[in-house]
Amino acid sequence: MNKKFLFLFFFSCFLIVSCKDEVCCEKIVENETFLELGHDKPYINGSVYYGRNKYIEYYPGNLPIILSVPHGGNLMPNEIKDRTYGTKVNDTNTKGLSIAIMDILNLNFGSRPYVIINNLDRKKIDANRDSIEGVQKNIYAKRAWEEYHYYIEYSKNKIIQDFNYGLFLDIHGHGINPDGFYDLRSWLGYLLKGDELDKPDYELNNISYQKKSSINTLVTISSEDFVQVLRGVNSFGSMLDSLGYKTLPSINDLSPEGMRYFSGGYNTNFHGSSENGGQISSIQIETPYPGIRDNNFNWNKFGEALSVVLQRYFKLHYDIDL
Repeated sequence: MNKKFLFLFFFSCFLIVSCKDEVCCEKIVENETFLELGHDKPYINGSVYYGRNKYIEYYPGNLPIILSVPHGGNLMPNEIKDRTYGTKVNDTNTKGLSIAIMDILNLNFGSRPYVIINNLDRKKIDANRDSIEGVQKNIYAKRAWEEYHYYIEYSKNKIIQDFNYGLFLDIHGHGINPDGFYDLRSWLGYLLKGDELDKPDYELNNISYQKKSSINTLVTISSEDFVQVLRGVNSFGSMLDSLGYKTLPSINDLSPEGMRYFSGGYNTNFHGSSENGGQISSIQIETPYPGIRDNNFNWNKFGEALSVVLQRYFKLHYDIDL
């Protein structure tokens, strides 16, 4: 008994000494083996799927539309340390808004868009940045980032298989400007900077700007030229504007004219058709909080308007009936 007791005592001491700091313990914990991406297939329309610890939420669809919600989460798990640099402010209620849009599209068309939601707070992960800035060396944040973009890529491939072409919408929210002014317009990001949008139509309607934009492929399919698809009467922004949602750019708001404006981030670039001419085009949608993101009633109201816009937009530019 004494020998057994001494053995257990010294063995316990060895464990305590060898893991006296947290580094050792972290190494042990971080040996977790993750399941292969896509292990939860097949993805069935009408169902919902989750990544590890429900950090990522995925709704498969059957429309040629993807809704991406990178900054709508609020989970703050201890296993993921806070990011030390980069923007850390969430886009309030973009998850609720996007689910409302999904449900309204399903109600109106009998079909759903593909929806990918990041449930982690932006302090933990930024799913709209590359993996270096977005996860900052945390293996659990990296796993969530990989799941997020895996679900997007899978959705894109399904859309290409079923429709040849599609549209990726990155859903965001903008807040009060540094000067205290609240711009109540929705901003559409096509990867063109504000000073580029400030250019007159004849100068902007150039193949170099078209190729730089996130709707490069969409324009090649459409019967209208680049500047018309970008901010003409039948542009995404003008259609929203006609339904009571002031939007930039549109026929009534051609450019930011020096005001604060977001032109589109990592997702809009990576998952769109700029330069590479991929079959999925993209638009970043930055919505104001008042009138759109502030409550469930306005989520549904905006969803109804977006439903009308998408139906018109796809028929006119893609010749696809939703």
